[in-house]
Amino acid sequence: MFSTSEFTSGVSYEECRATADWLLSNTQVRPTVGIVCGSGLGGLAEMLKEQQVFKYCDIPNFPRSTVHGHAGQLVFGTLKGKPCVCMQGRFHLYEGYPIQKITLPMRVFKLMGVETMILTNAAGGLNQDYKVGDIMVIKDHINMPGFAGMNPLAGPNDDRFGVRFPCMSDAYDRKLRQMVHDVAAELGYGDFMKEGVYVVLGGPSFETIAECRMLHRMGADAVGMSTVHEVIVARHAGMRCLAMSLISNQAVMDYDSQEKANHEEVLETGRLRAEQMEKLVSTLVTRLEHNNNSI
Repeated sequence: MFSTSEFTSGVSYEECRATADWLLSNTQVRPTVGIVCGSGLGGLAEMLKEQQVFKYCDIPNFPRSTVHGHAGQLVFGTLKGKPCVCMQGRFHLYEGYPIQKITLPMRVFKLMGVETMILTNAAGGLNQDYKVGDIMVIKDHINMPGFAGMNPLAGPNDDRFGVRFPCMSDAYDRKLRQMVHDVAAELGYGDFMKEGVYVVLGGPSFETIAECRMLHRMGADAVGMSTVHEVIVARHAGMRCLAMSLISNQAVMDYDSQEKANHEEVLETGRLRAEQMEKLVSTLVTRLEHNNNSI
């Protein structure tokens, strides 16, 4: 007879609870906002005041980040007075971890009291109207690995986390999306703010030209290798989600093009736009504080 933890690659409620309790016993911060930093966007964590840092390798049951540009640590602190926890580096399918393991932090955050998740990533632009450096607010996603049965909720459902069949038509909170657009307009960022559909692939190879063409025809505006699995688990646990993609490269759609996607370009775009992304997120968090009861 298999146990739930064996079905879910060792990620059980008890292990998530133990990790959350360990963190709570080692920090005074009681976060209500969780932030996930994408490639080149780790500077978001540097905005936190009164920082307390835990390397992933020191946290019980946590995977380790192996990607260049990801610091691999949890940062606790306050952002504009709001208690936050920030993932400086995330986990991906292509690192070889089971899908349940890469989404473990979302469940740990829920058990720590996090109510709202703000996730960022670097993505390739499929929409030909997008430019490198645009920020796309994700309004919906296409989960390509999920079409093949690779879903972080596969296996026996533990009702202590959420229901067996969670709704995903409201995965990306409408009010939070409107709020970030309002903040962007106030900051003068309207020219490079977009809203669209994000499609996730397994990676780590970048997409072929044929794949980019297919994904665009399917209705995707940007493509990447993260975020969706985290959002599914966060929504399953009842947290509100806002996700944004920094368009770090334009997907190649033309067989005559000499352009090639590369990870260094992703990191450089992150560095160039990081300050504005930080301002956007920090202002949004302040607004969350003011609107906590209405969203």
